[in-house]
Amino acid sequence: MELTIVNPDPKYPRVALTDPPPTGYLLLAAVVEPTVGRTPFPRGGPRKTALLAELKVLAARLEGLEAVTKATIYRAVLIPPPGRDARRMAARPARYDVAALVETTTVDVLGDVEGSPEYRKLHDALTAAAREAYQIPARCLRRMGEVDKTRPGLFLFNYFVAEDPAVALEVWEHLAAWYAVETGLDNSTLLGPAGPSDYVFVNHARWDMSLPRFAARQFGKRTFYSYVLANLRANATAAMPILYHLA
Repeated sequence: MELTIVNPDPKYPRVALTDPPPTGYLLLAAVVEPTVGRTPFPRGGPRKTALLAELKVLAARLEGLEAVTKATIYRAVLIPPPGRDARRMAARPARYDVAALVETTTVDVLGDVEGSPEYRKLHDALTAAAREAYQIPARCLRRMGEVDKTRPGLFLFNYFVAEDPAVALEVWEHLAAWYAVETGLDNSTLLGPAGPSDYVFVNHARWDMSLPRFAARQFGKRTFYSYVLANLRANATAAMPILYHLA
């Protein structure tokens, strides 16, 4: 399959990418208190609040391992219903309202961290509370800039499915330019599975803005539909974005 760019625009030049780090990633995403019907806002309550507090304690302990550089817990604030193409292509539609991202010194130590008692406690606590959970060991495929997880913001995990992963990667580079121009995005870490996965990659990014302001910047742009969505569709690629805050 060859890349097709619909409505090319010189306003969106390729973004400057930095060298991917040697970091390994364990992304554990779960459906705990999901949305109801097509409502995009996940539910909350005492049970989820207690779970998030427990996960943050376990993440802090996990950071005590020499091979772990960061462990971050997220709670979803917006889960748009998967679109038609995503529902058609995705074996596992992304609806995860709680996520944990563990970063390791290198990809080579992912197995050691995954097998550690500290990680198993976090994994088991989340999966026991979840209706569904999915783990993705990953490496960085592309990077616009490091995602700052040390302070609050609006965080994205965008789960991609595609008929051709190589073409989807090229599409991502073009669409990253749109987000840089239209939303001010200056960071992004593209996580590629380090083994079999239901997703071709997961994009992680952060904005210093509120959810309503981001929604206005994205959905209020005509080119979001004529450029972003059109190019995903033209290249048999679908994205399932979920927006989060730090827990």
